[in-house]
Amino acid sequence: MDKIRPSVNIDLITILKVKMDFNLIFEKVEEFCKDRHGSSNYHTDEIYVMGKSSSEFAPWKFLCKKIEGLEDIKQLLQVGFAYDPYDLYNLAKFQSWYEKQFGSKLPREVLKKTCIVHMPNNKAIFDMLERVNKAYEVLREQMIILNGKNLPTQLGEWYAKCIFGLRQNKSTSQRGFDFYLGEKRVEVNIHWSDYSSPKGVKVKKSLIDLSDYCVVMYLATNFTIREICFLDSEYVSRKFSTKGHTIFLKDSDLQPYFFSKSDKHRDKVVNPLALLKFASPMFATKIAEHFPNT
Repeated sequence: MDKIRPSVNIDLITILKVKMDFNLIFEKVEEFCKDRHGSSNYHTDEIYVMGKSSSEFAPWKFLCKKIEGLEDIKQLLQVGFAYDPYDLYNLAKFQSWYEKQFGSKLPREVLKKTCIVHMPNNKAIFDMLERVNKAYEVLREQMIILNGKNLPTQLGEWYAKCIFGLRQNKSTSQRGFDFYLGEKRVEVNIHWSDYSSPKGVKVKKSLIDLSDYCVVMYLATNFTIREICFLDSEYVSRKFSTKGHTIFLKDSDLQPYFFSKSDKHRDKVVNPLALLKFASPMFATKIAEHFPNT
């Protein structure tokens, strides 16, 4: 039988051997973490394997030396490990581990090249998928999920609809829905993150031009409202610069108009109970005094 190159395919016996040695892989990761390696060159590795604990790692080169037959990263991928760039996770524990093991800071240029190999908890994932499916059924029944937009966007639009009493109509010009406050059209934009992008929230200039108001709803990653900005569309068109067909609404420019700082459009709130109910604790604390009868 011709010898199969590891970079192209993996011998079945080798795959089964690695599969049987799952515990050995994790044991070697734990072994590496017991000592400091500041005098080694392992800090130059770009691939690290996570152990059973999310705070334990070992360089791929170390594992190849310690485990007979382990030669190609595909051997781990083919038995269930996942292989992702560090930037996808931004694991603070990895940086702490790196500094502790090698006695030096993790350079940004190295970080950009770093990849983490880890074993997903498939049982937890499948259990959660079942719960998510049931949750989606409830959200569809409650008319929150209505189209192909992602959940944060549709949830944020639903928050805006409840808080400001918006009327939601099927869009005649694009896929999705248009929102109205009385007879005035409202452009609703959802930003889902615990932190705002330095570039700002992106809105389409054409949609701003077609609307009377622009609502920016900031959702935290746990789906609570962390801030709201209600603006006149004419002001947005006049105040903010345009790049092509896009307007970028930066926090530094919007802060004076945040609900937590300005009362300019707080009178547009028709359901303060919904506002406080779905607000993050910090946001709710900042605005609660403005709705004393809620």
